[in-house]
Amino acid sequence: MIPVLMFPGFDPVLIQVGPLAIRWYALAYIGSLVLGWRIMRRLVRLSPPVATEEQTDDFLTWATLGVVLGGRLGYVLFYQPMRYLQNPLGALAVWQGGMSFHGGTLGVVVALVLYCRRHRIPLLGFADRLAVVVPIGLGLGRIANFINGELWGRIAPDWLPWAMVFPVAGPEPRHPSQLYQASMEGVALLLVLALLCRSPAVRARFGTLTGVFLVGYGVARVIGEFFRQPDAFLGFLFAGATMGQLLSLPMIGAGAWLIARAQPRAAGLMQRG
Repeated sequence: MIPVLMFPGFDPVLIQVGPLAIRWYALAYIGSLVLGWRIMRRLVRLSPPVATEEQTDDFLTWATLGVVLGGRLGYVLFYQPMRYLQNPLGALAVWQGGMSFHGGTLGVVVALVLYCRRHRIPLLGFADRLAVVVPIGLGLGRIANFINGELWGRIAPDWLPWAMVFPVAGPEPRHPSQLYQASMEGVALLLVLALLCRSPAVRARFGTLTGVFLVGYGVARVIGEFFRQPDAFLGFLFAGATMGQLLSLPMIGAGAWLIARAQPRAAGLMQRG
């Protein structure tokens, strides 16, 4: 038997002053939005430019609302619809946890469509630049999941040297699947998109980077779910798949379609509102 690691037991609250508490999970959201916004201000100016820095500034509010409202609504509808049908006001209690990335994605898509139409910004071009920075939030979010000791992995084999015991999950050593997903959905996907975004030819094919993100995230999520313990209230679904895997399949299909249909755009193209 290889000795296993014990979960460090981090405090989910970073700072608390009286009733005001700043949690790691909230910090991950704030940090990813601010960092992504600052990087995206530079990306939108690259040839072919798709928006101004000021338009990117304005979109930050739209993106924040899309992530929070879509993430919460997605969790309610995809994961625990019956619970919140019985207690609709409970859906507003976001401080109790429960956010869905797939729901957040839909929320941002809605925000993107509305904002780009309002300001006459090329939708797929703007979405491409946004897709490059999204993995920052994914990686930080998974690290926050690990710090919170939530969304732990399935029981690991005896030979796995980094198997970890999460006390709230029982005495069995488990995969630290949060870190697996942070590596795939965050670090690896960010590197791939950042490298592709360096190419003017790729940037000119509007929809390519968005498609690569959707395919990359979908594949990473499907793989990661093989190591993650399914939610107790859902378990395994169709053909032994998890909800995360099933929701990722349409993303992979949509991403492949965007990549296949992407057409080059002329340098310097930008519609101004």
